[in-house]
Amino acid sequence: MRKLTHLDDQGNAHMVDVAGKAVTHREATAETLVRMQSETLALIGSGGHKKGDVLAVARIAGIQAAKKCADLIPLCHPLMLTSIKVEFELLQDSNQLRITASCGLDGKTGVEMEALTAASVAALTVYDMCKAVDRAMVIESTRLLEKAGGKSGHWKANP
Repeated sequence: MRKLTHLDDQGNAHMVDVAGKAVTHREATAETLVRMQSETLALIGSGGHKKGDVLAVARIAGIQAAKKCADLIPLCHPLMLTSIKVEFELLQDSNQLRITASCGLDGKTGVEMEALTAASVAALTVYDMCKAVDRAMVIESTRLLEKAGGKSGHWKANP
């Protein structure tokens, strides 16, 4: 069984030392789903919300969150991200908004947490902007979809 890398031999939390790791290109993609009323999804899709363009604001929030990940998650390394992409898909059949976030860099540590944070904060922003019309929205199924690079190589979630 693999051991937790953020714990030392005494069980104390610590930041992993990446000094000896090789610089490689690393990418990660994560998703979050936001379930809502069909009227709320239609409002977001039409751009008719009185607060403004929900998806544009959520995209910027997700990008900012990825850049601030090390300020939010205590043992994350501050990273020089080279790319951040936040995308949305309106799933009319299930009344869900699918948010995907992808991050990339050339570095010594992965970007999974940055992608997960971007997707999560984008979802929270959608909730914040739409809570006046739909307090029953549910943010769910936040997960890593794929990661590439580094010593552990390529990994992809089961569909």
